[in-house]
Amino acid sequence: MDLSFILNELGEEREMYANATVPPIFQTGNFGFRTVAQMRHALKNESSVPFYSRGFNPTLDLLNQKMAALEGAEAALSFASGTAALAAAIMLHVKAGDHIVCVKKPYSWTNKLLTLYLPRFGVTTTMVDGIDPENFRAAIQPNTKVVYLETPNSFTFEQQDIAAVAAIAKAHGAALIVDNSYATPLFQQPILLGADMTIHSATKYLGGHSDALGGVVCGSRADMEKMFASEYMTIGGVMAPFNAWLILRGLRTLSLRMERVAQSGQLVAEFLAGHPKVEHVYYPFLPTDPQYELAKKQMKNGAGQFSAVFRATDQAAMEKFCDSMKRFVLGASWGGYESLMFPACTLADSANYSNAPFPFNLIRFYIGLEEPQALIEDLAQALAGLEQALEPAKTGGTRLVR
Repeated sequence: MDLSFILNELGEEREMYANATVPPIFQTGNFGFRTVAQMRHALKNESSVPFYSRGFNPTLDLLNQKMAALEGAEAALSFASGTAALAAAIMLHVKAGDHIVCVKKPYSWTNKLLTLYLPRFGVTTTMVDGIDPENFRAAIQPNTKVVYLETPNSFTFEQQDIAAVAAIAKAHGAALIVDNSYATPLFQQPILLGADMTIHSATKYLGGHSDALGGVVCGSRADMEKMFASEYMTIGGVMAPFNAWLILRGLRTLSLRMERVAQSGQLVAEFLAGHPKVEHVYYPFLPTDPQYELAKKQMKNGAGQFSAVFRATDQAAMEKFCDSMKRFVLGASWGGYESLMFPACTLADSANYSNAPFPFNLIRFYIGLEEPQALIEDLAQALAGLEQALEPAKTGGTRLVR
């Protein structure tokens, strides 16, 4: 199936809803029946027939079909958030006494799930530096059931060699799960490289308009059916029909938006990489990045995210720099139309992130759909007022997390 067909036609049976070009929202919690036999049939086939919207809903089903096709997977399930999706994907594979190997410095809520929540139920995790695939082999134990990747990592954007790690996981009978939120299926397809599952924060690029939360898990039909019967239905963190409709709307322009943010992100990253008040830029598609060749091997393009370390005197100088920006919004998420900054210095008094290894002079940028030259000019005027440290900031090569 070609990309245009998946995004614009797959699963859209227009004759079933008055030939509307835009599929309707099945904004209902319940479905009614005329006979006991009809109701019994729906209940027996709850994963594929409307019975109760916590199970099957036609709007979610359309999104699931498209996401599975985009990832080269057999099936998909949509969740209320990316965190709900990743939790379900991991918990599907583990029980008390099992072990997980995870790339170091994953998304903060992935880290909490693995290091604080699952240990309450006897599941342990080993974190490894994912740059060398052999680190995963060395960490695997006889009870390892999951190998978890986030490539690229979302604050300093290190990559893991998906195909190499997939071979290691398969040899040891462990499931390989990959967070593919950064690249989207348009720029990277981990399942085609050997992963068992991919997960997405659909809140980001897939939705694309900063107006809907969601998460998606893609994998084999057998795994999705097993997940539907357990984590999906039992915990109930399912996506609302209206959010599914908003994310479907976002998919219509996904190809155009990803092309734009990749082009603009490259330009802005290159500008910062060449500025004397910038110590380092973390972006896989800069030729100076140590994993540039791997980026070209397993991703079709970069995206709109990168981080930069600035030569600033202290935290106050960084805050002044951030406050002087005019075109960037200070905000957490990413993937929408608006350009964002997430300064690490924001986390100084955060209960959730107070122990994160974030140097005060690092900022994660997301480049949206604005004209890149306008963003570069905004950065230039703010850099002109940045109080520069006499010596390069001491980051010690610290790699950070989302």
